[in-house]
Amino acid sequence: MAVPISPASLAAKPITFGTDGWRGVIAADFTVERLLRVAPLAAHALADTYGSNGSRLIIVGYDRRFLSEEFARVTAEAVQAAGYEVLLSETYAPTPAFSLAAKQLNALGALVITASHNPGIYSGLKVKGAFGGSVPPEVTQKIEAKLKETPAALAAPADPLPSLQTFDPWKNYCNTLRAQADIGAIQTALRSGQLTVFADVMHGAAAGGLARLLDAPIQELNSNRDPLFDGGAPEPLPRYIPTLLDRLKQPHDNLAVGLVFDGDSDRVAAVDGQGNFLSSQVLIPILIEHLAVRRGFTGEVIKTISGSNLIPKIAQLYNLPLHETAIGYKYIADRMLETQVLLGGEESGGIGYGHHIPERDALLSALYLLEAIVQSGKDLSHLHQTLQQKTEYASTYDRIDLPLASMEVRARLLEQLKTQPPTEVAGQGVVDCLTIDGYKLQLADQSWLLIRFSGTEPVLRLYSEGLTDDRVQANLLWAKDWANAISG
Repeated sequence: MAVPISPASLAAKPITFGTDGWRGVIAADFTVERLLRVAPLAAHALADTYGSNGSRLIIVGYDRRFLSEEFARVTAEAVQAAGYEVLLSETYAPTPAFSLAAKQLNALGALVITASHNPGIYSGLKVKGAFGGSVPPEVTQKIEAKLKETPAALAAPADPLPSLQTFDPWKNYCNTLRAQADIGAIQTALRSGQLTVFADVMHGAAAGGLARLLDAPIQELNSNRDPLFDGGAPEPLPRYIPTLLDRLKQPHDNLAVGLVFDGDSDRVAAVDGQGNFLSSQVLIPILIEHLAVRRGFTGEVIKTISGSNLIPKIAQLYNLPLHETAIGYKYIADRMLETQVLLGGEESGGIGYGHHIPERDALLSALYLLEAIVQSGKDLSHLHQTLQQKTEYASTYDRIDLPLASMEVRARLLEQLKTQPPTEVAGQGVVDCLTIDGYKLQLADQSWLLIRFSGTEPVLRLYSEGLTDDRVQANLLWAKDWANAISG
């Protein structure tokens, strides 16, 4: 599937930070020149915010996208020239590995070259704080404010800069993750043939990760570096993982599971032993039960506005407090810094843990899912169905992304929602509208429809959950027709 490129998409756009960093089309708005300007300002913002720890160290990391190593080196050199100590990764690694390094090495934070799950024409810059998670909006607002000022040329250093120091981000990251899961039990199940694990790393930064962690036989798909991502995007969605789905649909004599990792390995999805795709709407309830019941963890459950209604029911089942946020993991991270948290998760696959760092971590989620399978002896879908029975709540969920012709069309749709919000969706009356992030329309039949816009692309994101798949598809079709009618 080719990624469409329009003249508008190649026009340079202002540098703005979305829900998790700045992203842009390579060579159009994501350029070396712009990185040279942004990187020192990001370092200054980190120093202003976290400098009380006495550090001058900035971690710089990257993924496997086109020119990622070169962009990372440019970033590191610009930050060093601005007067900071720099540790540059010697290889690609998951974004959470760099967040963890920032915390463990007492750094001011980390700057990571990645566009996460976006198509291959994009690159990006994520800014991580000293605490090991995405910085709050106030920090990125500082960067944007500095960008609006008249740019000052970087002063040439009086003396030649020292050589950049490099480090291996994988070693401490893997050691930390191994200590948090029952690796031995998973290894035994793999080596004895009781469990077969497939891992689709989508040509991204999770490549080799499970093999490093488990030192046991797994079957990894799409391990090679492909900056074009087979013409699609490294996003854990069914349309991008046809090979994995086919592999799991084949008969297996044992428990089998497929794990899916996005481009920078902070989002996860799964495929059960029958070849059914499992989004985090399914995985989060399973993880809550596993951590609360089998592992004995406690704390608050955090969900975003797009999370399944099964999540609060599972939290209630196990007497766990619940907190709801806007979409964007930095909002979950903020909450993790305020209170004891069991788990925080997003519909899009980002899941993190209060006993780890306040950062979504796909490889740690994968270990916990494998642990749940091994300790229960059950397939993931069986675990999910059991939870539906316990809560007496069974629903289906789906999401579609609708490309828009331009950001102008996006603005027109947003204005329509603000001034004339829908009162009926696919024959069902709207009984409530939640607007903490987008427009979440609660319908009379207990289903809901969320209409929300991407912060980085001209894309309309449509989400729905209902008691039947027919209702979910009707809601999504209604939303698609509504958007197309207004777009003209």
